[in-house]
Amino acid sequence: MSKVTSAQVAERAGVSQSAVSRVFTPGASASKRTVEKVRKAAEELGYRPNSLARAMVSGKSRIIGLVVAYLENHFYPEALEKLSNALQEQGYHILIFMASSTSGDIESVVDEILDYQVDGIITASVAMSSDLTARCRKAGVPIVMFNRSQDGPNLSSVASNNFAGGRKVAEFLLAGGHRKIGYIAGWEGASTQRDREAGFLAGLATGGQSLHSRAIGDFHADRAADAARHMFSAKDRPDAVFVCNDHMAFAVMDVLRSELGLSVPGDVSVIGYDDVPIAAWPAYDLTTVRQPANRMVAETVELLLGEIDGTGRGPQKIEIDGPLVVRGSARIPEGWST
Repeated sequence: MSKVTSAQVAERAGVSQSAVSRVFTPGASASKRTVEKVRKAAEELGYRPNSLARAMVSGKSRIIGLVVAYLENHFYPEALEKLSNALQEQGYHILIFMASSTSGDIESVVDEILDYQVDGIITASVAMSSDLTARCRKAGVPIVMFNRSQDGPNLSSVASNNFAGGRKVAEFLLAGGHRKIGYIAGWEGASTQRDREAGFLAGLATGGQSLHSRAIGDFHADRAADAARHMFSAKDRPDAVFVCNDHMAFAVMDVLRSELGLSVPGDVSVIGYDDVPIAAWPAYDLTTVRQPANRMVAETVELLLGEIDGTGRGPQKIEIDGPLVVRGSARIPEGWST
């Protein structure tokens, strides 16, 4: 079976090959009659235009490279679906590339992405070095960081207001009368981890309290479970814990209830961050800070496409406030409005 060519379509439709090209090129002009004849001939012959060949001519692939470090956290599959749908509405498609958090792996992945002649790059749960950012800029490929930020003025990023979210958690726990409050951190190289903890500590300090205990879960469920075992097996255990994301918070709650026999929230209040769909399940009923995924996706797409078509306002750092969603995993302060 040989592929049908544009020349065959042109012959069947009785038009020139350039007319066929115009019909299948977004934004190109062709008469209604020509469009009808070409599309009818293409359907009869089973012709599909070669997008890659067209990209080589136009210099635009209509492809966005998406780099993600891990998908265990349910926030990312949902966000990636929203990003894909939003970009498709604008005539773009995505290629997903997996990368670990190590700088060497990210650099090799970005090099591979650039080989695909993508029009832009979105990085999710990935940190970018200044050298790598400069390499993409030199190649003329704009980047937007999603759910991460980077110090410096040269890279666009979209995230929730992680500092404000962490502060809200501290204020809620203090209002509930907690005085021995723990924290289970994510990967310490992530801006999300840094800013959530900074806001949390600032909120505690404003209320005249300090952190009772701290452990690291690295955004992995098994490490968060180990951190909970260590933290809550101590004689002087916390009466509340803020876990840096929901993915780890579920593992922490499983350990507290199933292994250590503690009641949530009777013995320990647990609060997460993200508000993934599982957080609302009765098995967890997790109080958490909601990441405004729809708004984050919309801002990311607008930023990236603005940089691609030259209508953008330059690199921007956008932070979107997310609410504290109060459920049943943490003690609700008296008179607290939900």
